Amino acid sequence: MTSNAIQYYGTGRRKEAIARVRLVPGTGNITVNNRDLEDYFGGRVGLKEYLARPLNVTESVNRFDAIILVHGGGITGQCHAIRHGIARALAEAAPQNRAMLRNEGMLTRDSRIKERKKYGRKKARKRFQFSKR
Repeated sequence: MTSNAIQYYGTGRRKEAIARVRLVPGTGNITVNNRDLEDYFGGRVGLKEYLARPLNVTESVNRFDAIILVHGGGITGQCHAIRHGIARALAEAAPQNRAMLRNEGMLTRDSRIKERKKYGRKKARKRFQFSKR
């Protein structure tokens, strides 16, 4: 890979996970934290299809290699962050992709986060067991 190649960047976030995505022209290889996609996500076929959806919608599956660095959160949160980052990078790569990705809801960050624990409660909403006697 040459250092002067065209590159597109996108940052994706979901829950506590943050993914930095770099798209470079290539053959469709996806590496996550210097590991192959199959190796990183194991046998989770649904997650792999989920994060490749932006590439399928814009018909650019075999046009780019994705180099992804992700940290924080769990496997599912990381997968959603990667998808968000890929969508943002594709929107930067070609302006015509933006409308397609927007219609599919891939450019919108999922802002749901964990609710804080309240005092006098076991968790955010769960209460301690009530005993009448």
